Amino acid sequence: MKMTSMLRPCYVALMFVSSIWTAFGQQGANQSFGNGLLNYTAEDKSFSVKFAPRFQTRYYATAFAKDDYGTIDQSFLIRRSRFKFDGWAYAPSIIYKLEFGLSNDDLSGGSEFTKNTNRLILDALIRWKFAPGFELWAGQTKLPGNIERVVSSANMQFIDRSILNSSFNIDRDLGVQLRHKTLWGKSFVTREILALSQGEGRNIATGNEGGLEYTARIELLPFGEFAEKGDYVMSAIHREESPKLMLSYTYDFNHRAVKTRGNMGSYMYLSDGSLFESSIETHFIDAMFKFQGFSFMGEWAARQSANAFATNNDGSLTGDVIGIGTAWNVCAGQFISPKVEVAARASSVTFDPITALKNKTEITLGLNKFISGHNLKVQSDLGYLWSNGAPSSVSFRAGFELHF
Repeated sequence: MKMTSMLRPCYVALMFVSSIWTAFGQQGANQSFGNGLLNYTAEDKSFSVKFAPRFQTRYYATAFAKDDYGTIDQSFLIRRSRFKFDGWAYAPSIIYKLEFGLSNDDLSGGSEFTKNTNRLILDALIRWKFAPGFELWAGQTKLPGNIERVVSSANMQFIDRSILNSSFNIDRDLGVQLRHKTLWGKSFVTREILALSQGEGRNIATGNEGGLEYTARIELLPFGEFAEKGDYVMSAIHREESPKLMLSYTYDFNHRAVKTRGNMGSYMYLSDGSLFESSIETHFIDAMFKFQGFSFMGEWAARQSANAFATNNDGSLTGDVIGIGTAWNVCAGQFISPKVEVAARASSVTFDPITALKNKTEITLGLNKFISGHNLKVQSDLGYLWSNGAPSSVSFRAGFELHF
């Protein structure tokens, strides 16, 4: 029987995992939950591998103002299902990460530019710590954009990310990144990141269209680094005994972008089959603060482009619009017991009036039960959405995360 294109990548991934488990399964006998399903280091210390699968199940229920909230749309789904491998190769200074997405959402989005195949690969990255404080990254991974996007979907405070993220994030891409960290005095830390990428998102396989993407980010940590990399983990899972703060700024320039959201969105086709090109600038300012059981995150984003409307050679509009505008997002959480957190989030997206795109504002309240940190948790949230200033919908979401 011929396998469907959807089953083939899942089959390959499962066979890969099975072969590793058969070869090294005995090495995981003393593992603890949350540290990977399998950990192995070669006897000659030439490489290591950790396998950590995870998945998220979700329930969504939404009632719309246009129906006087009388009709509820409901759905159950596997939001994410992923296999993650990481470790080091040849020497501990050469680190790698492989992550595969097996859910429908992860696999979807194939096009002629991905050779019409499922987008199985999320991360395929190598990191080289070539000098003290320096790292060189190469491959496919997240660009250093807004903090909410760079935080793993396994470590989110709410069921899903905010409307700022869905409208303005710069997501994953193929390229290289140079990262540097400096300690000033006893505690002040700065981190700088420069990235050069293809500019069209993940799993592109047919060469570069348009230009390249350039990203720069600086992070300031005046009170030192967070415990357990808590500046990139939502919620105050790791209690900070003293206040910790990160302030950061990102600038992204996608030269001759061919998608409506830079390296995201849809390709902007012209009537002759070619692609419309327009350079896009994106700015992010964000902050993360944690102290004991309290956490706060704030973000601001802006996107600019001199040519917001895709235009054919004869001057007619194609209908594709680049979503220029601004957005902000703030959220806070407080643990009311060692494993229970209440959280609130407010987000707003305002597009430039010339785009005729809908502005949105959303308020979300969340309740989380952390059974074993982010590795095993149950989450729920209630959201109220306004569209162009008018009530749009009320939604309830619930789900759990299992991460070995």
